[in-house]
Amino acid sequence: MTDKLPHEKGFHISWDQIHRDSRALAWRLDGKGPDDGAWKAVIAITRGGMAPAMIVARELDIRTVDTISVKSYDHQEQSEAVVLKSPDMSLMGDGTGVLIVDDLVDTGKTLRVVKELFPKAHIATVYAKPEGREMTDTFITEVSQDTWIFFPWDMALQYVEPYRGND
Repeated sequence: MTDKLPHEKGFHISWDQIHRDSRALAWRLDGKGPDDGAWKAVIAITRGGMAPAMIVARELDIRTVDTISVKSYDHQEQSEAVVLKSPDMSLMGDGTGVLIVDDLVDTGKTLRVVKELFPKAHIATVYAKPEGREMTDTFITEVSQDTWIFFPWDMALQYVEPYRGND
């Protein structure tokens, strides 16, 4: 018998899949910036938004990349969202022309805090759950609220015993 997943449903994302989905996000955002279609900067929401933001920045040739660190989870339990590190506010201003990228919007708590700091920024996530979907301007894939996404940076390859035979 196997151990149960921490939540009712589990959705495993590979490095290849996050790369494909992040490129799809970049394609959807291409030409949508306020400066003749260009974006002036990307802010990655750490830690999950760092890989997608890097891919989006590469695909859209955005050279100004910064991070905002917002803690809203303790392991797999949601808590109050708190900003631990802000980006360079003099560069980002009110968010005009800025893309804010995260891997997932769940309940929207994290994005609410970020949206207060950058009310004119465009928020993009790779994945969205119904409760938080309204907090994102652009996303690629919607998953059900009770799905737990296992991202590749949370996983490790390891040996698994076969069902039969140990020799």
